[in-house]
Amino acid sequence: MKKLSQADTPLHAALEDHKLERMAHFDVPGHKGGRGNKELKYFLGEDTLKIDVNSMKPLDNLCHPVSVIKDAQQLAAEAFGAKEAFFIVNGTTAAVQAMIMATCKAGDKVIMPRNVHRSAINALVVCGAIPVYVNPGTNKKLGIPLGMTLADVKHAMEKHPDAKAIMVNNPTYYGICSDLKQIVSLAHANGMKVLVDEAHGTHFYFGENMPISAMAAGADMAAVSMHKTGGSLTQSSLLLCGQEVNTDYVRQIINLTQTTSGSYLLMVSLDLARKNLSLNGKEMFRKTVAFAEYAREEINKLGGYYAFSKELEDGDAVYAFDTTKLSIHTRDIGLAGIEVYDLLRDDYSIQIEFGDIGNILAIVSAGDRNLEIERLISALSEIKRLYSKDPTGMFDHEYINPQVVMPPQKAFYANKISKEIYKSEGYICGEFVMCYPPGIPILAPGELITKEILNYIAYAKEKGCVLTGTQDMEIAHIQVVSDKM
Repeated sequence: MKKLSQADTPLHAALEDHKLERMAHFDVPGHKGGRGNKELKYFLGEDTLKIDVNSMKPLDNLCHPVSVIKDAQQLAAEAFGAKEAFFIVNGTTAAVQAMIMATCKAGDKVIMPRNVHRSAINALVVCGAIPVYVNPGTNKKLGIPLGMTLADVKHAMEKHPDAKAIMVNNPTYYGICSDLKQIVSLAHANGMKVLVDEAHGTHFYFGENMPISAMAAGADMAAVSMHKTGGSLTQSSLLLCGQEVNTDYVRQIINLTQTTSGSYLLMVSLDLARKNLSLNGKEMFRKTVAFAEYAREEINKLGGYYAFSKELEDGDAVYAFDTTKLSIHTRDIGLAGIEVYDLLRDDYSIQIEFGDIGNILAIVSAGDRNLEIERLISALSEIKRLYSKDPTGMFDHEYINPQVVMPPQKAFYANKISKEIYKSEGYICGEFVMCYPPGIPILAPGELITKEILNYIAYAKEKGCVLTGTQDMEIAHIQVVSDKM
């Protein structure tokens, strides 16, 4: 048997062989290659539906891979410099939750920045681990949360020496990175595992002059959202494991929540994306950075906007900046990020990744074209000319330090009552409130509801942010723990 190389795609090859077989299918899925749902076949294409298949011996099984999926995962591990890589088809949410649940049991402490994705706090609700939050720094001009400083990390470890792990965002949605290598050294010296939410950092493994990747920094596990910047299909992801991790146990943890009907469409996209990144990644991300740098330069020439970059680096809370991220501050033209987001989509047919209170984020990749970059720059120029106004009175920060008064699991499952949201000050929150995207909770279970937070929520609603997380789809009421503080 030949040794596989990064030019090989074992799962893809197995599916190509499967397409050529004249197999009579008396298994699921019931669309039978599209014959049972012709409208779906015409929409997605017959070839697509022919490989939307169930696990079978020649195609391996995601829950217990022994052949082509195992080979594809091993090639991914080699490409990313990991001991082992797991294909995740439940989104990076499942990878983040598997990291926490494989490391922490009920009552165990995990150190993390409060600006984590909701999936991390959801994991605490499920497994009963206790968060020790390190408040990230805040850039006062931009109003955005930054990374964790080494001093704050060290303080948290000294105060909570029994913590099992520390979780790090690398990078944040805005492109901010902490000093990951030093955090790993500190954690390991204190007997703690390092878990990295690398949802927006696939390119760190393949680009040139990028911030350090989790595996290169010696982290124990990393959740990598391949579909975001790696080119695979939406909802496909990788969970990477370092040398000291019991990967057999991690596989068991993944199988607690991941589907037993793994999508071969998602898995083969991971196989093909890994090959493309391995062979062409440097060129892809060189082009991505060039697009982003050009756009930044031109947008900053417009005045009013601020497309920020490596000038924010300070060796601490902004240890490094991801130059592929086109993050743009909009408040100085008197518009919230979400307002610019809506104008771009509705008036200019330009869909960006997200807009929040003061910033927008445009995801740039090698799949973009010069024409589209120019359209974005021109649209932002027009928006400034037509809609800019006095920024006085605008909300000036994205992050509010939480007051955690109860473990998330205890608060989520506590006896709760429904309160009008603007009459809930002083109560303990029993659910989530967040703008999505990016999905970082404004309120999480177990946190005290304060006047500042309620003002932020009211402002976000007024500006048009999409708020989610509460039972009440209108976000007019909130579930609170029965006993007021």
